[in-house]
Amino acid sequence: MDILTRISEVHEWCAARRSKGQSVGFVPTMGYLHEGHMALVQQARSRNDAVLASIFVNPTQFSATEDLSRYPRDFERDCELLRNHNCDAVFAPTPEEMYPEGFATHIHIDGVTAEFEGAVRPTHFDGVALVVTRLLCITTPTALYLGQKDLQQTAVLRRLVLDLGLQCRVVVVPTVRDSDGLAKSSRNVYLSDVQRHQALVLSRALRAVCAEVQSGQTSVEIVLRAAHEVLGAEPALHLDYIAIVDPLGMNTLQDITQSPDAACIVAGKVGSTRLIDNCYVRQVW
Repeated sequence: MDILTRISEVHEWCAARRSKGQSVGFVPTMGYLHEGHMALVQQARSRNDAVLASIFVNPTQFSATEDLSRYPRDFERDCELLRNHNCDAVFAPTPEEMYPEGFATHIHIDGVTAEFEGAVRPTHFDGVALVVTRLLCITTPTALYLGQKDLQQTAVLRRLVLDLGLQCRVVVVPTVRDSDGLAKSSRNVYLSDVQRHQALVLSRALRAVCAEVQSGQTSVEIVLRAAHEVLGAEPALHLDYIAIVDPLGMNTLQDITQSPDAACIVAGKVGSTRLIDNCYVRQVW
């Protein structure tokens, strides 16, 4: 597996694949990889001639109140995981390589960023949009692979690719969960054993929503009432939001049938660790 640290090296690597007519699947990450990331790599591997991943803890998506230095890192372990899953190359730039002196560009996407994570973390999606635009311009992949767990982020990046006319497909891979139902996340490392058990209330609430919808209920008010009953039974959870949305526009729905696709999204804190999760309750595509 090639380890690339300079943009010029990535240009050369990608040009060599294009010259052979090969497709390239790209998996952007912030490292501290887990099975969820590996599911993205496996999907990219199964659908492309070559797989390129990035490991970059992006400073522009952290606010002044969030501790960038606290984000977990283990580069050697990450590379070993990628190598074992047949990733062909990893791009691991420094912040100075990605944002050299004089860098002055900002990106903001309206609408889809307005609520939920965008409201709780107002500058977050600007940073995500900037780094992904930068990465896509550097790598020019055939397809971009994203995880469903960050559902609003997938909506933001779909909008980005569409609006900028970027020539890559966006592939969203289902959330990977532990056997107890907790969604895989690099932030799970912050949870104590007790907090991890408490955090399971998120996936239980999502299951309650799905059960209501499967029983034929379409009223969002009634569906969410079942979720709040579950969430309210866990005092350790500090709920930020729970809603039923159109997963492409992130518009709040009042009835499940308002959109061809509908998802339940939830976020909250257990201790000092903020967790997000979601599930589709209606899916056509």
